[in-house]
Formats: sequence, C-alpha cells, structure tokens
Amino acid sequence: MGLRFYQVAVWAYAALYIGALALLAIGTFGLFGQERDPLAGVFLMPLGLPWTLLIDDLPPAEARWAAMTAPLANLLLVAAIRRTFSHG
Repeated sequence: MGLRFYQVAVWAYAALYIGALALLAIGTFGLFGQERDPLAGVFLMPLGLPWTLLIDDLPPAEARWAAMTAPLANLLLVAAIRRTFSHG
C-alpha cells in the first residue's frame, strides 16, 4: 500500500513538473497564440521548494535555470526514497 502511494506520488509530481514546464514555454515564447507572460514560470516556484528559496543570490540567468531544475531535485529525492523503501 505504501509503495503504491510513493509510485503515484512520483508520477503525479512528474506530471505537474512537465505541465509547469509546458506552461513556462507557452507563456515565455507566446506559443499557440498566447500573449507573452512574464509570470509564466510561477508554477515552478512552489514545485521547487525549498530549493527555490536558495537562489536569491544567483545572477538572473543562472537563477532562471535553477528555478526550472529545482523541481527535478525534489522529484529525484522522492524517487530515491521510493526505491530505498521498496527493497527493504
């Protein structure tokens, strides 16, 4: 039961992350006739907590990349926890 929860959590989080990246691309580049939106990456911020709180001191170019990849760190951590508990 618990391992199934982790599996669902990993897949749900991955879907949210891919969706947030898609919204970022659509809003940033104005795809599908949408207007360009400076807040297109707002959905990546809560997905990347607590790592997004640590990027305040980075230059803007690196901060953008860090904000886009911070949720990936959380996804990898949850997947690692799932793998750790699935074997023992």
